[in-house]
Amino acid sequence: MPGEIKSELQLLQSELKQVEYRFIRWVASESIHLTLKFLGNVSRQMMDDISESVRKGSQGVSPFKLGIGELGVFPDMRSPRVLWVGIHGDLDKLRDLQQGIDSALVPLGFTVEKRPFTPHLTLARLREGTSPVERQSFGKLVMNTTFDSKYEIPVKSLSLMQSQLSPSGAVYSRLDEIEL
Repeated sequence: MPGEIKSELQLLQSELKQVEYRFIRWVASESIHLTLKFLGNVSRQMMDDISESVRKGSQGVSPFKLGIGELGVFPDMRSPRVLWVGIHGDLDKLRDLQQGIDSALVPLGFTVEKRPFTPHLTLARLREGTSPVERQSFGKLVMNTTFDSKYEIPVKSLSLMQSQLSPSGAVYSRLDEIEL
């Protein structure tokens, strides 16, 4: 993410943190990312094949631009579990890229995602055990918060990332970068 976008997302998170909710785990701004395909636990021996498949799946997709905007939650405002900011811009190219990668990984044993691709950046997760009343209160805060970024995200490459869970959240490492 460009620095300007990270700064905007930090400001947004700060605004939302003004109401102290102890049941929210905020994603560190440097860890906010757009996931095209989650692979789960993968052996080191498969990494070269995965990189090659991702390269094949991204062939023919030229660089493009995205933006970020509206706030949303999964699954719904009455019972939010994940807070996210939506993606707009050249979504056709983004979907082509996601579908190409998804299909290219099938020969390696990965399944095609059955849920529709909803491009988003996760900002926070609500902890297990959050009461329905707390969830609804947070949903109302999100509905009453407006956000619109003026910056674009130039998409010229994608990264194959490894995430390792730690008590303070996921730690991400880049394993490969694929140019578009």
